Parts: sequence; C-alpha cells; structure tokens
Amino acid sequence: MNNLQIKTNPDVELVFNNYPEAVRNKILHLRRLILETASEIEEIKDIEETLKWGEPSYLVKKGSTIRIDWKKNKPNQYAVYFKCTSKLVPTFKMVYNNKFKFEGNRAIIFQMNDKIPETELKKCISMGLTYHNVKQLPLLGLG
Repeated sequence: MNNLQIKTNPDVELVFNNYPEAVRNKILHLRRLILETASEIEEIKDIEETLKWGEPSYLVKKGSTIRIDWKKNKPNQYAVYFKCTSKLVPTFKMVYNNKFKFEGNRAIIFQMNDKIPETELKKCISMGLTYHNVKQLPLLGLG
C-alpha cells in the first residue's frame, strides 16, 4: 500500500451522517473498499473525496469519477455509480454478469442484505480509478 493522500470535502461527512444507521454502515463499507483499492494502485498518490450531485464521489488523475449513494425512493438498495458514457459498466456486465446486479450503464446495485463480492468489486473500482489508462484494453484488462 502506498501513502494515499485523501483530500476530503467536509460536506461529505454530513451526507454520511444523514444516512439511516444501517445504510451508513453499508456506504462506509463501500468507501473503505474504494480507498483501500486506491491505496493498492501504485500510480495513485492522492484521491479527492467530494460531493457530485449530492453524492459522495471519488476522483483521481487518469480515473473516472466513482460515486456511492443510497436513495430514499429505493430504500432497500444502495449503489456504486460509474460514468454512464464510459465502457465501465457495460464491461462489468460482460465479465461479472453472475456476480452483480446493474442499473443501466451507470451502476452496480446492492440490496441491503447482499454479501458484497469484494474481490470482484475492487477490480471494478480499480478499473474506474485507472480508466484512462485501461479504456483501450479489451475488457479493460479484466478478461
């Protein structure tokens, strides 16, 4: 693991604190997986944690924004969102169709009681964080 520098917008913590407790634990688990994955990628030295569309978002140089959120209108699920115009989710659907549920070309969806396949999710997160380095590879290098 490298010494990842995390630049956090203080408003992100307010969003975390406003989630119902059971949801907050799930979202913070996703946050941990994102930061852990970023720290394991040698070329990533810093990550910005901010809000985009009111959702906790993670940005790195050469990466595609990754967002995490839970929505009141779908209380039994939460998600990791990727840029819908990228090849990320369509590629994840090809490689991990039996591991994840998806929402269009923009998200991996989890139900509240799902056990997250962490190894596969971290590979997806890694592709998002290194997207501009891997987007030309077949299956983003996942195949």
